[in-house]
Amino acid sequence: MKLPALRLPTWREAGHEARLLLIGIPVLIWTLVPIYHMFVFAISPKEDAFSGKLWPTHPTLHNFEIVFRQQHYFLRDFYIQFWNSLVIAAAVGALTLFVATAAAFSISRLRVPGGRFVMNLALFTYFIPAAFLAVPMYRTMATYGLLNNHWSLILAMVTIASPYAIWVLKQASDKLPVELDEAAVVDGATTLQIFRLVYLPLMMPSLVAIGTYAVLLAWNEYLYQFLLLSSKASMTVPVALAQFISSDQSPWNYMMATAIIYALPPVAIYYAFRRRMTAGLTMGGVKG
Repeated sequence: MKLPALRLPTWREAGHEARLLLIGIPVLIWTLVPIYHMFVFAISPKEDAFSGKLWPTHPTLHNFEIVFRQQHYFLRDFYIQFWNSLVIAAAVGALTLFVATAAAFSISRLRVPGGRFVMNLALFTYFIPAAFLAVPMYRTMATYGLLNNHWSLILAMVTIASPYAIWVLKQASDKLPVELDEAAVVDGATTLQIFRLVYLPLMMPSLVAIGTYAVLLAWNEYLYQFLLLSSKASMTVPVALAQFISSDQSPWNYMMATAIIYALPPVAIYYAFRRRMTAGLTMGGVKG
């Protein structure tokens, strides 16, 4: 059997790949350097943390043991705060999906009058930086007695995440053939049945992408968590980590170990759903 001849890259293709490497390698290094130093801090004894060495003389996992056993006074409520982060992120993801999916279905498939105008009006809020909305959001939650309550942060994050989520899901919904809905109606399906049996299965990649986006947004949020949650029993890990900096002798090694532990769930979520996220965001891209 004759093997096909190998095609060598042209000079233009080789030059294009070389330019991509010249750009990509520095960007990769620039991205990994802070993560590397965070890891070095996390495995360094306190006396070696600021030695300036690229690798500690006596690397240790004792800092992680301190975190897991909550043996530092800043870490006494670590598991409670970690659980708070999990609950808030999961609630934000679920509520954002519910609001955005229902809104996108109503605007794209049911053609609700004024739906597109409301969606564009919601997107207009992104012209205002989220930091500028923090104080009005704080006052709103205080008015309704929700301060230092997880629901204050959940509602605030759903408000921030929903406009983008609705827009992405609406774009993805527009690409679904209308004939599917018409065929379901001919077979006697109700609107809820179309939503449950036709719409949701076809939208699953985009739903996974948007759900992951909302969860990670809530997981990494700091400003709203700092403003709306004050007690140690209700605050999340990002707010608790800020307490390390306020100390006269900041235990940076414990702080970095906690940060690495806190970063593991979003990394796991990303690698578990990365293919569906890519497909979902591509599906919800702007139509040509």
